[in-house]
Amino acid sequence: MKYYIIAGERSGDLHGSNLVKALRKKQPHGAFRGFGGDEMQREGVTLSVHYREMAFMGFISLTFSLFKIFKYIRYCKQDILAYKPDAVILIDYGGFNLKIARFAKANGFKVFYYIPPKVWAWYQNRALKLKARVHRIFVILPFEKEFFKKYDCEVDYVGNPVLDAIKSFQPNKHFLEAYPFAADKKIVALLPGSRKIELKRIVPLMAQVAAANPSVQFAVAAVSNLPESLYAPLANRQNVTFVKESTYDLLLKAQAAIVTSGTATLETALFKVPQVVVYRTGIFEYLIAKWLVRVKFISLVNLIADKEVIKELIQQEANFRIVNEELNRLLNDTAYTEQVKHAYEQIYKTLNTGSASDNTAQLILDNLKD
Repeated sequence: MKYYIIAGERSGDLHGSNLVKALRKKQPHGAFRGFGGDEMQREGVTLSVHYREMAFMGFISLTFSLFKIFKYIRYCKQDILAYKPDAVILIDYGGFNLKIARFAKANGFKVFYYIPPKVWAWYQNRALKLKARVHRIFVILPFEKEFFKKYDCEVDYVGNPVLDAIKSFQPNKHFLEAYPFAADKKIVALLPGSRKIELKRIVPLMAQVAAANPSVQFAVAAVSNLPESLYAPLANRQNVTFVKESTYDLLLKAQAAIVTSGTATLETALFKVPQVVVYRTGIFEYLIAKWLVRVKFISLVNLIADKEVIKELIQQEANFRIVNEELNRLLNDTAYTEQVKHAYEQIYKTLNTGSASDNTAQLILDNLKD
C-alpha cells in the first residue's frame, strides 16, 4: 500500500508520525510520502515539503501569503498524481487540506481525514464540504461526533492522540540535573507556542511576569527550529531557564504554567499542571474571529469539559496585571488548584478510549478493503 499524508504544522507532524508508526505495525511494507516534518520523516515518510515552509497563521498573514499557498497546493496535486497513492490521509490544516481533499476524491483517490478542521468553532457549514470531499472522517474530541450528526455526517471518534503521546512518554530521569533548577523553588513552565507570530505577541508578556516574580523559577519550552531572537525578552534573566525539545519533562516537574492557546493547553492539563491560558492576535484578526467563532471557549481543556476549568485571558485581558494575579493564585491557592486538577482527571477519563493512532490505522485499513 502507498499512502500520501499531509500535515501542515508541528502538532500534525507528531500525530502523523504516530499514525504512520501504527500503520507500519499492521502493514510493515507500506510506503509513505507527503507534507510533514521531522517526526514523520523519522518514521520513514519521504517529505516532498517540510511544514516549516507553510507556517502561516491568522487571517492577515494568510492574505499576504496566498501566492505561496496556491503554489504549494498546485505542487501537492501534481505530486499526488505522480505518486498514485492507495490513500490520501489529511491531518488538520483545514484551508489547505480541504482543497486537496476535493481534488483527490475527484481524481479517484480514497481520502481519509484524521483530525478534521475545527468546523464546530466557525464556518460550521464546512462540515458539508468535509462530508462531500472525504470518504471517512476520524475525530479526536468527544463532542465532535454529535456535532457532525447535525449535518447527517457519520464520523468515527478514535480517541485523542495527545493522550497517546503522553502515555508513551518516557521521562528523562536526569532532566532536573541538566538545568540550574533550585530544589526549594517552584517551577513555572512558559509555553509561548510554536509559531513566530505567537512568540512575538506573548513572549514580552511572559518576560514581564518573570521579572515580577524573582523567587520563582521560570522555564521556557523553546522550539529549536525557531530563531532565538524571538525569545530575546526572556533571555539573560536570572530566574529564566530555556528548555529545548523537552516540554513533557518540563511539565512533569512544573507547579504551574502560562500557556498560549492551542494543543499545549490539553498537554498541560493531562500532566495535571494548573495553568492560565493567554492569547493575543492582531486587532483586525480578533474582530473577524469574534464575529465568526461559535464556541464559548478557546482552550481544548474548557471545550472538552464544557465549562471553565482554567482561565482564558484573551487580547486586553492578556496583560501583565491579570496574568500575574492568576499565576500567583495558581501557585498559592491550594483549594483552587485541587479543583482544577480534579477537573483534569475527568477530562483524562473522557479521552481515555484506547490509542487514537491504532484505532485510526485499523479503520483506514478496514476501509481500504471495501
